[in-house]
Amino acid sequence: MTDLSVWTDDNRPTRHRRRRKKKDRKGLVAVLIALVVILAMVGGATFLVMGVGAKIKDRFSSQTAEDYAGPGSGEVQVEVTSGQTVADIGRTLERKDVIKSVEAFLLVANANEDSSSVQPGFYAMQHKMSATGALDTLLDPSARVLARVTVREGLRLDKLVPLLAEKTDIPAAEFRRAIKNPAALGLPDYADGHVEGFLFPATYDVQPGASAVSVLRQMVARFKQAAADVGLEDSDLSPYQLVTLASLLEVEARESSDYGKVSRVVRNRIAKGMPLQFDSTIHYVFKDDKRKLTLDDLKVDSPYNTYRNPGLPAGPIDSPGEATLRAAAHPTPGPWIYFVTTDLQTGETKFTDSYAQFLRFKAELKANNP
Repeated sequence: MTDLSVWTDDNRPTRHRRRRKKKDRKGLVAVLIALVVILAMVGGATFLVMGVGAKIKDRFSSQTAEDYAGPGSGEVQVEVTSGQTVADIGRTLERKDVIKSVEAFLLVANANEDSSSVQPGFYAMQHKMSATGALDTLLDPSARVLARVTVREGLRLDKLVPLLAEKTDIPAAEFRRAIKNPAALGLPDYADGHVEGFLFPATYDVQPGASAVSVLRQMVARFKQAAADVGLEDSDLSPYQLVTLASLLEVEARESSDYGKVSRVVRNRIAKGMPLQFDSTIHYVFKDDKRKLTLDDLKVDSPYNTYRNPGLPAGPIDSPGEATLRAAAHPTPGPWIYFVTTDLQTGETKFTDSYAQFLRFKAELKANNP
């Protein structure tokens, strides 16, 4: 074993301890400097992230989102489809150059709680509209591009087709082809493939590009709704008979207040085995409401001739509305078997179960309308 000493910090010479303390201080300073650098880097990154976030937020701010000014110009048709989000709509508008940017549209939409109520459809808009103007247009029902057609009660099918063609710009030939394929129209089973009487009279909005079939299906669907509302399948007559009866009320009763009474007259005459003798059914055979009927006309061989055949005609003779459908299913109680509109100007109609009284009513009609 050599005579070498093992030095510790306690027994190390003073000059050596001083040198070690200086080294320790230098190490501590280095650590502190490194820590400061790390903190600076982290802080810098934080500021960097905050800066990027500010820029993202700033991009969606009203001051920087690109937007057109003014109401726009020209014409462009925009379709909003079912299920589209506000952002989807904004992208469609931007693609068609209706708005300058989706961001501006989203800002306006987020500030308007009605923006989620935009309805599917086609809208008449303009190029280069402000985002606010574009949203206002989409929320305006009058901006929707629709063909609107009103079908009045009591309209025959041969008159209905030209009306639909005129108002929708769908060729009449397409409607006629659709009618020849009734299975595609969604008719109720009891219609037995007959279209007359099952195209409900109402006001319809028709989207651009709609087909004849889709328009007629819409009318049949509306009929089904009315039939359910009046309980058409809960009556003593079949639904088809009730639709036929209702179609007669549309042309035989002058006032809606008389629908129920005329319905009762029809039922009472059928119960007694009496022919209805309605001129309206003869007019239907000839498809001419203004035809002055002759005795020979009253003898025409047709299942719609209620002079020759007892009971109801073979089917509906026009499109009945909800009021006549209801009256057909729920007639007014009474004994009447005759009625006469004694004043053609006022529409006053009188009812009786006496043939003698009926003749007096006819004389009154002649006197009031010389």
